[in-house]
Amino acid sequence: MSLKIKSSTGIKPELDPEFAPAVLWNREYINAVKASGEGSKLVISLERGNGAVSSCETVIFPHNVTYRKVNLKYVERLVKSLLWVKGGCKVYIAGCPALAEEIKQIYLPEGRRKFDYDIMGKKIYGNTFEVIACELDQIPASNEIQVKLGGNMDGCRIGFDLGGSDRKCAAVIDGKVVHSEEVEWDPYFESNPQYHFDGIMDSLKRAAAKMPRVDAIGGSAAGVYVDNCPRIASLFRGVSPEDFSKHVVNIFEQVRQEFNNVPMVVANDGDVTALAGAISMETNGVLGIAMGTSEAVGYVNAEGNITDWLNELAFVPIDYRDDAPEDEWSGDIGCGVQYLSQQAIARLAPAAGFDFPADMPFPEQLIKVQEAMADDDLRAKKIYRTIGVYLGYAIAYYADFYDIKNLLILGRVASGTGGDLIVSVANDILKAEFPDLAAKLTFRTPDEKFKRHGQAVIAASLPALNKPDLD
Repeated sequence: MSLKIKSSTGIKPELDPEFAPAVLWNREYINAVKASGEGSKLVISLERGNGAVSSCETVIFPHNVTYRKVNLKYVERLVKSLLWVKGGCKVYIAGCPALAEEIKQIYLPEGRRKFDYDIMGKKIYGNTFEVIACELDQIPASNEIQVKLGGNMDGCRIGFDLGGSDRKCAAVIDGKVVHSEEVEWDPYFESNPQYHFDGIMDSLKRAAAKMPRVDAIGGSAAGVYVDNCPRIASLFRGVSPEDFSKHVVNIFEQVRQEFNNVPMVVANDGDVTALAGAISMETNGVLGIAMGTSEAVGYVNAEGNITDWLNELAFVPIDYRDDAPEDEWSGDIGCGVQYLSQQAIARLAPAAGFDFPADMPFPEQLIKVQEAMADDDLRAKKIYRTIGVYLGYAIAYYADFYDIKNLLILGRVASGTGGDLIVSVANDILKAEFPDLAAKLTFRTPDEKFKRHGQAVIAASLPALNKPDLD
C-alpha cells in the first residue's frame, strides 16, 4: 500500500475548490518525511553549460513500495520547477539512484516531459539534455552568476515591450517619456515571421518620429534571449523550426541594422518587470510578475543584479491535483500560465456565469470581464478573488526559490479594480497561511499607465550608450 499526501487550502478559490497548492502539498510531504524518522538526503544540481550551477538539497522517504509514488511526484515536480526557475541542460540527482533513473525516463525525447527535454537541451543551451545519477560527494557545487543591467537614462532612447495581444513602445529623452503607445497585434500563431518584423518596425518608427535621433533601443519580450537572439519565445510559436532558425533568431539584429546599428539589448519581459520594480521602489530583492497573455516573471536579487536564471514561471507547476488544467503548449498540468494570465480569466469565466462564444479571443474575454468588474458584477469579482487565491499560494511557493522582499504586480489581468482585488486576496492568503513570509513582503502595484507601459519605458534603459574613444 502506498502513502498518499493530501493538501487542503485554508482559503479555497471559490470557482476552483479542488485547487491543490504546490506549496501546501510539499509542506505536508516534508513534514511527513521528518515525522517518519526514515528520511534521507537528496541533492539536485542543474548545470547550464556556462559554468553556472544551481543546487537544491531536500529530504525524501526510503524509495520503496510504500513511498515510491509520493517520492516520484515530489521530486519530479521539484525538478520541473527548478528547470523553469533556474534552467539547466544537465540535471544531477544524488542520494537515490533508483529515483534518479525514474526521473531520467520521464525526461527523455519520448518521455512525458519531452517538451522540457527539447527546450532545455538544444533550443536554449545548445546541448543534449541529460539526467545524471551520482553520489552525494560527486554532486556539482552551486556557482551562481549575476549581471548588472539597465538604469541608463541618457540620450534619445526607444523602449519596446512585445506581448501576445499587444506591443507597447515608448520614446524617452534623458529619462523623460515623450511618447508611449500600445498597438494590438496577434503574433502567437502567425506563421510568417515578416509579420513580426513589420509589427516591431512599425512601433519603433513611430517612436523614433517623436525624437531628433535614436541613440539606443531596449526591448522586453516573452521568452529566452541570448545575445539578443530568441531561443524560445511564445511570440513565435506559429513559426516553423526552419523559419525560426532562418528569420527569427536574428530578427532583432535586423531591427538594429535598420537603426544604424545603435546599441541594443533585448531581455526577457519578466526581468524587465523586476527592473521596473527595483527602479520605481528604489530597492532590491524584487520579484516581478506580469499577468498578461501569459505569466511573465523576473527577479532582481538583493545586490540589485539580474541572474542568469530563466524565471519562466509560466511553466512551473503550482497546482498538484492529478486532473489540473493542461497547458496546451508544454502538455503539462497545473502550470502557472493557467492560473495567472488571460488564460485563467477564460478558464474561470464559464464557472462564474459568463457565456462567451467559444471562438472569442482571450483578450476580448478579459475586456468583458473588466467591464463587468467596473459595473460591480459579482461574477467578475468571483474570478478575480479566485485568481487572488492562486497568486497568494503561488507567491509562497516561489519564495522557496527566491529571496523576495518586494513584489511588483503588472499586466492586463492586474489592471483596474480587478487587479486590486487580486492583490488584496493574495495578501490575505499570505497573512493567514504564511505570516512570517507576509511580514517581510511589500506588494507594489504601480499606477495604471505604469502597469500598461512601464516595461517599455524601463526597457529603454537597458543598453549603455557607446562612448567616444578619447585616446
